[in-house]
Amino acid sequence: PRARSQNKPQGHVTADVVLSERPAEAADRAVPGHWEGDLIIGTGRSAIGTLVERSSRSTLLVHLPRLEGWGENPPVKNGPSLGGYGAIAMNAALTTSMTQLPEQLRKTLTWDRGKELSGHAQFAIDTGTKVFFADPHSPWQRPTNENTNGLLRQYFPKGTDLSRWSSTDLEAVAMAINNRPRKTLGWRTPAEVFEEQLRSLQQPGVATTG
Repeated sequence: PRARSQNKPQGHVTADVVLSERPAEAADRAVPGHWEGDLIIGTGRSAIGTLVERSSRSTLLVHLPRLEGWGENPPVKNGPSLGGYGAIAMNAALTTSMTQLPEQLRKTLTWDRGKELSGHAQFAIDTGTKVFFADPHSPWQRPTNENTNGLLRQYFPKGTDLSRWSSTDLEAVAMAINNRPRKTLGWRTPAEVFEEQLRSLQQPGVATTG
C-alpha cells in the first residue's frame, strides 16, 4: 500500500507544470531569475523554506513559524495544517519572500512534489512566478537547491527543532551563505553575482517587463 501511495500522481501537479514544460532558458544559467526551492525539515513539524537562484546561487531562507494552536490539541484529520508549511501558510511566506525581488528576477520556481505547494496557481498570480515540479524522486533536477541545503545543515542540523530560529536568524545565515566564494562562480560570491544582476536591471534601456 505504501508503494502504491508513493506512485499515485498528486492532484496539484498537472501536465502544464511538470519540469519538461519549464522554459528552456531556465536550464541555461546565463539567464537570471529562475529559482529552485525546497523545505528542510526539523522535529515536531518544523521547517525552513530554501530558495536558490540558479544563475547566481543566491539563497533566500523562508521563515515558517508554527501556527497558533499547534501542539495544544491532537491534530484534526483533514483539518488545517498548523506546522507552518501547510499550503496556505506556505503561499503567504513564499509570496512575502519573492515579492521583495524585482519582477525580472522572479521568473520561475522549480519545487519537488510536496503538497506544501499545492496552492501554486495562486502563488503564480500573486508573484508572477510560474511554478514547475521536478519528477518524482529526482533531487538531481534541483541540484543548486540540493547542494545549498547540504551547506545549510551546518547551521540547522537534522533532528533539531527549526522553529527556534527567528526570521532575523535566517537572514543572518542566508547572508553568511551568500558571502561564501564559490568555485563555480570563479571564486566570486553569490552576493556579488546577484548584485551584478540587480545593477544590470537598473541600466537605462534594459526592458522592465519580466
